[in-house]
Amino acid sequence: MDGFQQEGHFDTLACVEWEKYPAQTLAERLKKKWKHKKADSEVVRFDIQRTQELLDGFDDPEYGVSLGLKKIVGDKSVDVIIGGPPCQAYSLAGRIRDAKGMKDDYRNYLFESYIRIVNYFKPKFFVFENVVGMLSAAPDGTLIVDKIRTAFKDAGYRVVEDFKNALFDVADFGIPQHRKRVIILGVREDCFAKDDECAKILDEFYKLEMPSLKTKIKTVQDAIGDLPKIYPSEEIVYLEGKKYSHTPITSSVLNHEPRFHSNRDIGIFNLLADDIKSGRNEYVSIDALKALYTKMTGKKSNIHKYYVLRNNEPSNTIPAHLYKDGMRHIHPDPEQARTITVREAARLQTFADDFEFLGPSMAQYKMIGNAVPSEFARLVAKALFNVYKKYC
Repeated sequence: MDGFQQEGHFDTLACVEWEKYPAQTLAERLKKKWKHKKADSEVVRFDIQRTQELLDGFDDPEYGVSLGLKKIVGDKSVDVIIGGPPCQAYSLAGRIRDAKGMKDDYRNYLFESYIRIVNYFKPKFFVFENVVGMLSAAPDGTLIVDKIRTAFKDAGYRVVEDFKNALFDVADFGIPQHRKRVIILGVREDCFAKDDECAKILDEFYKLEMPSLKTKIKTVQDAIGDLPKIYPSEEIVYLEGKKYSHTPITSSVLNHEPRFHSNRDIGIFNLLADDIKSGRNEYVSIDALKALYTKMTGKKSNIHKYYVLRNNEPSNTIPAHLYKDGMRHIHPDPEQARTITVREAARLQTFADDFEFLGPSMAQYKMIGNAVPSEFARLVAKALFNVYKKYC
């Protein structure tokens, strides 16, 4: 939402969000930044699988009361619907962790609910985003991309034939993070029927507009190097029922508070970050990191638990898993000996510093990891508007 708003030619009519704190965060952003007076009703917290209620309105003990999307949108024209189902069912990491490879996960088919919303409002375009794992997911033996392509076609929308051509690494667009995502643009066929305009629009979006927006690589240092430093304290600090291993606890920057770490983990973070900074590079291989984990914890892991961000490179992908721990996102400064803060994660996802994340820190990390980088969303919006103004 925020990236499309920033582009300047799009305005939000309604948002649908399932979880409590992201919904509150969206509403607050619409009110404070984009001056929407009806933001609390425009952001609908609900389960998209209950599509008819979502459209018609509901009074629910968990989700509250809403007029429904039909009344919220009213007679306004919907030019584009943006979104994508939760990616965990398609992600390669999720399939590795799940004993059944996510085959029984209901989220495999949430795209059907998305399409029902598209079918009702019939926008000229839709933008459907998901993880690279979607390209190989086949929960029932048939590739999910084949089901999605067919469903979009049946709904009256043209998409690229090969979704591999819709795959982008956001680092190529100046986002300080490697993050591969599939961006599917859908074009409504009956709006662009003459001279095969659908094919022309798709060609221009993927082969002209998006490539033209690529720019030089931005690094972790570019993104977070100027933020206030947070160092380990000599003893644990207790404040308002929480304990802190690092200080200062608060800063003038929103959501830039330290996570609590044990002395053991502080020592590990210092060791690993200093190993990179000094150039010794004793712990850069997966085997060395696995061995260190076993030595320090007495446990074994099939994947390496630790990763230090490199100052002179883009970050690795910021995942929703960050809410559980930050071991794969260790700050590159050995003196700070910690994992990244919510604000640092947000910077790597290119959220503006005035974007305030609500709820407990775990919820903040999760919503940031689930998000499309704000600046990348703005660039997608820019590419879309450029074809929109040419053909509409």
